[in-house]
Amino acid sequence: MASVCRILTVIAVLFISPVMIPALFLGVVFYAFFNSELPPGIDQPLKLLFFHSLLITTMVLGKILEKLGICGDLILLRVVLDGIPPRRDSQLLIKDLTVDEVPLRIYQPKWPPAGKRRGILYFHGGAGTFGSIKAFERICRYIAKKCNSVVVSVGYRLAPEHPYPGQYFDCLNATLYFMRNLEEYHVDPALIIISGDSCGANFATVICQMLLNRRDLPKVRAQILLYPGLQGLDFHLPSYQQNASVPILLRKLVIYFCFRYLNKEPSILEDVLQSCHVPESMKQKYKKWISADIIPDKFKIRGYVPQKSTSYKPAVHEAVKELLAITISPLLAEDSIICQLPESYIVTCEFDVLRDDGLLYKKRLEDNGVQVTWYHSESGFHGILAFFGYGIFSFTAGKKIMDSIVNYINSL
Repeated sequence: MASVCRILTVIAVLFISPVMIPALFLGVVFYAFFNSELPPGIDQPLKLLFFHSLLITTMVLGKILEKLGICGDLILLRVVLDGIPPRRDSQLLIKDLTVDEVPLRIYQPKWPPAGKRRGILYFHGGAGTFGSIKAFERICRYIAKKCNSVVVSVGYRLAPEHPYPGQYFDCLNATLYFMRNLEEYHVDPALIIISGDSCGANFATVICQMLLNRRDLPKVRAQILLYPGLQGLDFHLPSYQQNASVPILLRKLVIYFCFRYLNKEPSILEDVLQSCHVPESMKQKYKKWISADIIPDKFKIRGYVPQKSTSYKPAVHEAVKELLAITISPLLAEDSIICQLPESYIVTCEFDVLRDDGLLYKKRLEDNGVQVTWYHSESGFHGILAFFGYGIFSFTAGKKIMDSIVNYINSL
C-alpha cells in the first residue's frame, strides 16, 4: 500500500509540476528570505536557505496533494527526504533483513577483521514521522568504513501510521536482536555503541536508560547523541529564542512535528510554546535540570529574555501530557538512572533550537560522574548531517562533525 501511495504521489507531482512547483518554490524562497533568520557565522547561508525553501515547498505541496485526496501530506515529504541513492560500495557488505517487522540494514567492511569489531546501532532522525534507512545511507556507510565497524541502521516504523510509543519498542527490539547475535557479525560485546541524530538521538538516550537493568545483555560501551531533542517542558530556553527563525528546524516546527508524531490537533500549539502544559509543581521540581540558569553565559550572548510567568492550563496538559513523559523527555530521568549510563559523546550546533537540550544533558551526565566528550559546531544547524556525502550540496561543518564522530569511535 505504501508503494502504491508513493507511485501516485510521484505521478501527481509530475502532473502539476510544470507551472505550479516552480511558482510555489519561488514564492517560498521569497517568503523564507524575509521571514527566516540567517545569523552571521552560520555555515553557507544561501545554500541553507535553498534547502529550507525546498523543505517548506515540499510540505505545502504535500498539503495540496492531501486536499486533493491523492495521499497523506507526509508521503511526499518522506519521498523527497529519502534523497538520491548512492552508488554501490565495493568495500562494504550490505545486508537487509526484518526483525519483528522492523527493517534493518547492516553494513560490514569486506576486508577480514584483525579482531572483533565494534558494533554500532544507528537510529535516524526525522521527528518520528519521516526519515529512513535510505536517507541516512551515506552516514552509516562512512562510519562503517572509517571505523572498521559493523553498523546497524534501524528503520523503525513511522508515526502516525505506527503510533507513539511504538518507535521506542522498534528500536529496543532491533537492539536486542543485535546484542543477541554479536557472534554472527563478529562484534566484540564490550564495544557496543548506541547512536542517533535528532529524535533518533532521543531514542538512543531512552534505549540506553531502558537497558541498564538488563543483566542478560552486554553493557553498552558508549552512546553517541547528535543534536538530540531531550525535553518537552521548556521551549523558551536560550537556543529556542535565539534560533526560533533559523532554518531548518524553526521553533514552531518543533511543536508542529511533535504534534504530528503524537497525532494531536495543532490548535493548542501556542499554549505549548508558552509552557501552559506544564504544572507549576513540575516546573519547580525540574528547574534544577531544565532551566536557562544552567546554560553557560557564553550561550546567551546572542540574546535571551527570561520567559514571563504563564498560567497552567489543565486541558492543555491533558492533551499533550506525553511531552512530559520520560520517553519524550529523558532529561527528567532520576540521578539513580543517569549515574549508571555509559560514556557519552554529544554533538550540539550553535544555530539549532535543540542546542540547549544537549548542553543540559551534558551537564547532568557530568554531574553524575559520567564521562562526556562534547563537540560543539560553531557554524552548524539542526539536521546538517542529512546533507552529508552529497558533494557540493553538503556543508563544511557537517564534514567536520562526521570526522569528529569517527575520531571518537576509533578512540574507544
